Formats: sequence, C-alpha cells, structure tokens
Amino acid sequence: MEQRILGRTGRSVSTVGLGTWQLGADWGSVTEGDAFAVLEASVEHGVTFFDTADVYGDGRSEQFIGQFLSANPDLNVTVATKMGRRVDQVPENYTLKNFREWTDRSRRNLQQDTLDLVQLHCPPTSVYSNAEVYDALDTLVSEGAIRNYGVSVERTDEALEAIKRGNTASVQIILNAFRLKPLDEVLPTAKEAGVGIIARVPLASGLLSGKYTQETQFPADDHRNYNRSGAAFDVGETFSGVDFATGVKAAQEFSSLVPDGVTTPQAALAWIVAQDGVTSVIPGARSAQQAAANAEAGDMKVVGAGLSDGVREIYDRYFREAIHPRW
Repeated sequence: MEQRILGRTGRSVSTVGLGTWQLGADWGSVTEGDAFAVLEASVEHGVTFFDTADVYGDGRSEQFIGQFLSANPDLNVTVATKMGRRVDQVPENYTLKNFREWTDRSRRNLQQDTLDLVQLHCPPTSVYSNAEVYDALDTLVSEGAIRNYGVSVERTDEALEAIKRGNTASVQIILNAFRLKPLDEVLPTAKEAGVGIIARVPLASGLLSGKYTQETQFPADDHRNYNRSGAAFDVGETFSGVDFATGVKAAQEFSSLVPDGVTTPQAALAWIVAQDGVTSVIPGARSAQQAAANAEAGDMKVVGAGLSDGVREIYDRYFREAIHPRW
C-alpha cells in the first residue's frame, strides 16, 4: 500500500489505516478473538497505522493493540492514541499534571515507553488556542513520554487554530462523501503547513457501506442507536451528523456511481485517499474480512470525474445546507 508522511511526525504511514473504536466499545460486541483477527488482517494487507484512544472501552482498545504489538515486535506500525475524554470536558482539565497521568496510563496500556502520537480528543474549542496547553504538550515531548502530538477536532475552525501552532504534527477530522467542508480550507492549509490529515468516520458510521435500509436496527449498546440526537457526545460523530433516513437515500445514490469490481465502502475510502492533503483514512472494522476489504481500498485508483462530480452533487442536494455551517 502507498505510504505517506504523517505531517510533522516525519513517519511514513499507510494511506488506509485502522480505526479501533470498534475494538473498545460503542459498536456492539467485539470479542477478544475478533479484535486480534482485525489487527492481524490489517497488517497482513499493508496497514501501518493504528488509531485508538484511552476512552475506547476505557482502555480496552489500547490494551489489545499493546498486546498485539508486543507479540509482534518486528512490525513497523505507528500508533496514535487520544486523551482527554475520561474527565469532564472543561478547559481547566487540560493541564500538564493531567496530561502526564493520561499518557502514563496509555503507555502502560500500549506497552510503549514513548507514545508515537498523542492527540487531544475533541476538547472544548477554547483549548485549541491556549498556549499553555501546547507548552504542556511540548514538555511531554521533551520528557520522552511522547514523540509527537496532534489534535482531533469536531469543527474546521478548531483545526485551523491548531494548525497555526508550530509543533502540531497532525489534525484528525471527520471527512467523507457526506462531510466535505474540510476540503475548503483545512486540507490546503494543513498541506501548506506540513501538518498531516487523518480522516475519521470515513464511511459515515456505515451509511457509506450502502448496506443500510430505513428498517436497519442497531444494538442498544451501539452509538448509532443511542447517540442519534447527540445525547452521549457530539452528534457529528454518529452518521456524520446527517439524518439517517436522508443518509440512506444518499448512500444509495452514491452506490450507483461505484464502478464494477469495487464495493461501495471501498469506493468511499478511495475517494478520501484521492483528496489532496489527506495522509491516512482510518476506517474501523469488526471482523478480519472487513479489515482486509478496507485495506484493499488503499491501492484502488477508481476516482474519476464521474465519482468526484457525483459526490459534490449528492452533498449539495442532500447535506450542504444542514451540515456545512455546523461543523
């Protein structure tokens, strides 16, 4: 698979990585065996980038990755984790003392002395412009707890603020065929600054698999059930914030644009990889088969004018008015 430099980290990572929220919680049950099968299938198909967070299963996802990499010490895999959502989301919690505590816990979970990349996990907007927060992150680098740091954001203005900071290595942002706003300013600004872009929620929580219908039901412990109104966290993380029924219709239209020999989710991932400025896209997977199919999209050159124009037309017709101003 093609490798790209992850911004200011200087590290090469696969254009399709692996998001591991599913291995922790909030997507229905994933067994320990399935979790390790997903990790194994991913690396077998060229994935060299794992994204996790200390809050995914309260450390369960990090622990799986730590155990897997400890058992496979020769693998060249970059691991990005995130911190900050195990406490109240208030600016005063983003302190050096807490950062040390959180990263120490992640280091234990991941069985790493120095974490490759730590991202602030969608903190309050004011945190992104607080110089003391970046000073604290720089201190963690100087102390050897982390090699690099970045941010995970909900909104494009948060991304643009973080990119201004000289040591921000990467920005993780929701980008998919139903969320195009990052293409306007974030991607070109990040590219000019040498900041990596990690595209998350690439399949709009599965809508862009093309498999859902208006009657599709999700388990009680799946955020696609309990967070549709944003009751648990930002609704933009669930189906990219789009109305489910509208998303099903739009996904059916997207599927009609997909060329023969390619699945709908593979086309959706390949479209993201083709966007100028994207470093890596991080689909999740609940089975080895899903992980392998996702990774195969990293080598697919299926994005022509027809698909690109179709994505824009679908977005303008179904989502722009509701989605573009919000995030």
